Amino acid sequence: MKAERTRLVRLKRLETLRGIARQTALAEAGKAEARLAELEHLGSRTAALITGYAMRSDAQSGGDLARQRIYLGELERMVARNAADIARAREQADARAAQAAAAERSRAAAETRANATEARIARHESAASVPLGARPPRPT
Repeated sequence: MKAERTRLVRLKRLETLRGIARQTALAEAGKAEARLAELEHLGSRTAALITGYAMRSDAQSGGDLARQRIYLGELERMVARNAADIARAREQADARAAQAAAAERSRAAAETRANATEARIARHESAASVPLGARPPRPT
């Protein structure tokens, strides 16, 4: 019985530690999702800038037009780098979400084992409280 109680204490501690790991994994997943959202927002704003500058027709000289084309080229390179960053951020967000799910499964498994041990201890205690060989009460 003492071994069961020691096991229960250890399982409760393990459940607590895995709960902390789960919270950490969820926080990391949230940060990764936020970073992904920022990069996607930046990509859409940059694409809107490109569209806006491509539609402009107010160049006064060939130099203005050349500068506008150079600027558009830089924006397009920025969009390409941002698309690569978005792909990496999406991979990281997916990996962090998978880690969070694994941490939750691990915590739930520890909780299940702790609950089973607790129930086993309760059954032993209730069985120990019933005197062995006692007669059932007679109806009067």
